[in-house]
Amino acid sequence: MARIGAAVIGAGFMGPVHTEGLRRAGVDVKGILGVDEAESRSAAEALGLPKAYASFDEVLADGEVQSVHLAVPNRLHYEMAKKALQAGKHVLCEKPLSMTSAESAELVELAAARPHQAAGVNYNMRFYPLCLDARARVTAGEIGEIFHVTGSYVQDWLLYETDYNWRVLAEEGGALRAVADIGTHWLDMIHAITGLEAEAVCAELKTVHPVRKRPLGEVETFKGKEETHVQTEPIDITTDDYGCVMIRYAGGACGCLCVSQVTAGRKNCLRFEIAGSKKALYWNSEQPNEMWIGERAEANRSLLRDPSLMGPMARGAVSYPGGHNEGYGDTFKQCFRAFYGYIAAGDFTAPAPFATFADGHREVLLCEAILRSARSGEWTPV
Repeated sequence: MARIGAAVIGAGFMGPVHTEGLRRAGVDVKGILGVDEAESRSAAEALGLPKAYASFDEVLADGEVQSVHLAVPNRLHYEMAKKALQAGKHVLCEKPLSMTSAESAELVELAAARPHQAAGVNYNMRFYPLCLDARARVTAGEIGEIFHVTGSYVQDWLLYETDYNWRVLAEEGGALRAVADIGTHWLDMIHAITGLEAEAVCAELKTVHPVRKRPLGEVETFKGKEETHVQTEPIDITTDDYGCVMIRYAGGACGCLCVSQVTAGRKNCLRFEIAGSKKALYWNSEQPNEMWIGERAEANRSLLRDPSLMGPMARGAVSYPGGHNEGYGDTFKQCFRAFYGYIAAGDFTAPAPFATFADGHREVLLCEAILRSARSGEWTPV
């Protein structure tokens, strides 16, 4: 893995997170590309990287770079992923994979035509060790037949009308915002844990602030709460601040997801509860080192993240002994270890241990069905 050179595209919130995760995973980060040369130089200096790229073409021409990480606004994902694949690079793209299912379908085809290049989407949340443990329990039949899944992903960083970031703009992030930005993490996680395939959805979306006050000057993701802006301008918003989605899964199970970026006090809280014929599982990302196991005929249990208490799948994503907590940053490290370990192993016929472009395409299809359902007020096939 250390022989694989990576470049990070994007120097905002996610760029440094990817850089740190790559280094912790043992991958050689060659450089970073920002929105312009000045940002590239500033980011490279701050992160201690050897190269500050002037353009994406320069990144793709760099023979020391075998893999690129796309941590840029959603509207750039498709074109950059396409160019990187065509240039022979491995690609790990932030979610969502693209703005439309036509774009994501094309990327899936491009990746399939290049079997010796890895193409993944950074659904890092599935790499919390206890989420992997939940998957192993479901796969082993310990939970029984799944009746239903419920959960939410809620934040508060866009609670006020003065809260602003490029993500609220449909032309930058897509027509869906809260659902596409964070709800897809929940949708991907449930699929990864249970294998359930969504067949139809019924959705309600709400734009709490149809007009927001945009500061004169861009705001880094999650930084708006820490800053005071004197000069602002009103800007119309059409993307969702809140969404509620009912889901019909193949085989008869059903689900319900609530997504919000306007829930005061919830900083970054993904929750799921899986109800099966034998047991139930509950997990909350704000207490990620504990999972509740529900029983009918005996006492409920609380499983702490301890490698000695977990199976081999989950144990492989644990770096520290029980009681030594792991969190958000560790999920990036484990995701990147899976991605680059797959590349280093060289067997591209093996099942990918990370979210692939096909997984990313599935979530884009789900988002489009959710948007159609919200507009029609009806159950909509995926």
